[in-house]
Amino acid sequence: MELNLADLFESVSDATPERVAVACGARRLTYRQLDERSTRLAHGLASLGVAPGEHVGLCMRNTIEHIESMLACYKLRAVPININWRYEASELAYVLEDADAVVVIHDAEFAERVGTASETVAAVRDLVEAGGARYSMLAAEGAAQRDLGPRSAADHYLLYTGGTTGRPKGVVWRHDDIFFAAIGGGNPGGPPIGRCEELATNVRTNTAQRVRPFLPPDDPGPSQFVALSLGPLMHASGQWGALGTLLGGGTLVLDPSTHLDVEHALDLVEREQVCMLTLIGDTAGRPLVAAIEHEPHRWDLSSLRLIGSGGTMLSADTKRRLISTIPSLLAILEGIGSSESPAHGVAVTTRTERSVASLTFASKAETILVDDELRPIAPGSGVVGRLATRGHVPIAYYKDPERTARTFVRIDGERYAVPGDYATVDHDGTIHLVGRGSSCINSGGEKVFAEEVEAELLTHPGVADVVVVGAPDIEYGATVCAIVQPSASPPSLDDLRAHCRGRLAGYKLPRALVIVDRVERTPAGKPDYAWARMVAASK
Repeated sequence: MELNLADLFESVSDATPERVAVACGARRLTYRQLDERSTRLAHGLASLGVAPGEHVGLCMRNTIEHIESMLACYKLRAVPININWRYEASELAYVLEDADAVVVIHDAEFAERVGTASETVAAVRDLVEAGGARYSMLAAEGAAQRDLGPRSAADHYLLYTGGTTGRPKGVVWRHDDIFFAAIGGGNPGGPPIGRCEELATNVRTNTAQRVRPFLPPDDPGPSQFVALSLGPLMHASGQWGALGTLLGGGTLVLDPSTHLDVEHALDLVEREQVCMLTLIGDTAGRPLVAAIEHEPHRWDLSSLRLIGSGGTMLSADTKRRLISTIPSLLAILEGIGSSESPAHGVAVTTRTERSVASLTFASKAETILVDDELRPIAPGSGVVGRLATRGHVPIAYYKDPERTARTFVRIDGERYAVPGDYATVDHDGTIHLVGRGSSCINSGGEKVFAEEVEAELLTHPGVADVVVVGAPDIEYGATVCAIVQPSASPPSLDDLRAHCRGRLAGYKLPRALVIVDRVERTPAGKPDYAWARMVAASK
């Protein structure tokens, strides 16, 4: 199967030209309008000298211009680079330099920082303000013909990820691989498509593919698939959700807000008749369900059928509360993976699901568990190892052969992605995630995975949010420190230890507690471990 993202989008546009593709506030673009504007913008970028294979930085919020710019790059066979708009000028300069960006499209509010950063990057030839006069001219006056030349399944999709530690790094995927690994594969719940024509047929005849497998026999389902992601397009979860919606013929609802406002999000669900809402774990899930519980009759959420989650943990407690407070909700879908790997496994929670757990997933056939020497670990052994997945995997980290060799490896002659997710696997293939290697705490020679401890602490009624890190300790090297945002009166350290005792081994129990007004997280909703370590060190 050889599929290109631009070809796929054009096949969807041709199949459903008058269907609404994107909605942002009062603005609406049909597939025909979005396709035409992105084609014109692609010609406009070519007029600026952008050539196939060159990199274009995108420093924008969740806007229609952001989507247009991504599609324009794919059409031109250029490579859009996601840029974190929260970066300061020095951080922006690092990403632009590392990515070899030749043009940067940016929102007006970021003009000064982008301008300062680009002055130090020799490769940057031009800056374009999104929505400005020049951008509008490029998107309105460029040629509308799709005559930009043949494309390839091997064209690059490049995603910059900061993860939870270290400097941003670029993960290079082929279009074909990212489509099947992270963007839905064109036929959710069924066999993967093999041609653009199959995708066009699917979206023309089945407008709500993702919902249909969960519908009861007497429920016709929504007439149109409408999706809203609370993750920013500058990160994997928001970008993959957006592309999955557009390549599935759905309507993508965009929210350019700078911070999570769950009441505003619920307003959007009601107004736009959203049927799938994508969260970033408990970061959004807990305040969202608390708002519904506080005002159960404020919003009409009857359109909402699916909730997706990724990027960070969605706890069992939050899943139970979501199911019980949203009567129309059919299922909660979770995946475990990363920017540099296909999903290792999935978790589906429905109303009939008897057991709802945190950090537990059904493994894919392509996923195995390996030890530090890359030797397979037998399921059911109880041994903690690293998850490794074969099939549609990235080809490299951009300009980083050393990291590439460590992460993308050959096991028994097949290529696997091994990004550093530690877990155990049962006889039946059930994955029990214990955490990321980068967040592991070495306490007295014992390994403690932050995510495992966080999952238990979040079940305490006095904990609204928590991050667990290692605090420097003379005797143990590091001790487990819980940084807690309380939900009401702050819990004591003894309370938390007593709550977790019997669920976690003694060496995993927190030995230090810091109460904060707010747990800091990255724009992707992941714990800000750098901030947390500073807080723990200063306790």
